[in-house]
Amino acid sequence: MQQAIKQNTTREDYLAWEEQSNHKHEFFQGEIFAMSGGSFNHARLSVNILSSLSQSLRGKPCQPMNSDMRIQTPTGLDTYPDVSVFCGEPELSDQQRTLLNPVVIFEVLSPSTRDYDRGDKFASYRSITTLHDYILVDSENIRVEHFRRADNKEWVLHEYNETKSSLFLPIMNTDLTLLEIYQGIVFPDI
Repeated sequence: MQQAIKQNTTREDYLAWEEQSNHKHEFFQGEIFAMSGGSFNHARLSVNILSSLSQSLRGKPCQPMNSDMRIQTPTGLDTYPDVSVFCGEPELSDQQRTLLNPVVIFEVLSPSTRDYDRGDKFASYRSITTLHDYILVDSENIRVEHFRRADNKEWVLHEYNETKSSLFLPIMNTDLTLLEIYQGIVFPDI
């Protein structure tokens, strides 16, 4: 997480701040943090994931949401994942601006957020009892880390790094291929 831009803030003050802001912010333990923008690859990966899920879940009880949908965790983190999915009826709060029952969350990794998304953010996401799958998609390499809840305390990691691979999301009974995820992505020479 970056340095807080505002401290000693209530969640109600954060929600009012967020309502007036042109930018997204995270809120955790009384502090507000600016969310950084992403690269072209980051944005393209998010669109690819959302598009593939929208198509494969059409007419099914699970629906994907883009990064405009805020998630609140029981640990008190308010954040905007790149893609989230809920099944059945959405549990919403804050005038339908916060989803409380995601079953799958995707985060696209950027150099500045990689450690946070794997560490403290994942720790907060694990507190969501409805969450079954947490998927990290690298924006600099073909690499997907799929964490699947085995029970309330254990998460199993599956890693993928070939476009011919696919990950199965049992809660939605659907597959997502790395070819779909990384379609149109070009990695710059470094």
